[in-house]
Amino acid sequence: MKTRSFTLTLGILILTTINALSQTAGNPVTDLLLSAWSPRNFTSVPVTDQQIDMILQCGIKAPSARNGQPWHFTVVSNEAVMKEIVSNITPGNVIIVISGKVSQTGVTPDFDCGLATQNMFIAATSMGLGARIYGGPVAAAREKREALQIPEGFTPVILLRVGNIEKGTDAVSGASPRKAKEEIVNWVR
Repeated sequence: MKTRSFTLTLGILILTTINALSQTAGNPVTDLLLSAWSPRNFTSVPVTDQQIDMILQCGIKAPSARNGQPWHFTVVSNEAVMKEIVSNITPGNVIIVISGKVSQTGVTPDFDCGLATQNMFIAATSMGLGARIYGGPVAAAREKREALQIPEGFTPVILLRVGNIEKGTDAVSGASPRKAKEEIVNWVR
């Protein structure tokens, strides 16, 4: 009887696992999200204008509160200017400065700018490029607001670095470890 119960339990476990895998395996979006990482191994192979244009289009399509679209994107490809913002920049990379405009009602654009940044991060990753989101160097971008030609009323919120990366490094071998799901998720049923 114990063997039959064990076999039944094992069978249910296998079917549950197969069902869970079938919901993600082969789905290009979930596969991309589960394999995305923030690389540091950028190469000097330049990112093309066409690639940046596609990444920007994806940022523009991000959702925003009340469709306010409170963002402005500044693409920086000048190596000297980039090094003043992110010191370890690699030639051929670009930095996209995502700036936000505070609404007249006082609503901050940070969350909406974050959504646009995530869209661009996913777009770059899906194109085989490396993308890295920066919060700390935003202070340097704010100091260079005028040189970056950021429009009046907008303030840098977050930065996205985009570049080609060394082939052969992936999320498993190159990414920092993630916390276990059990540490950070709870259910209220």
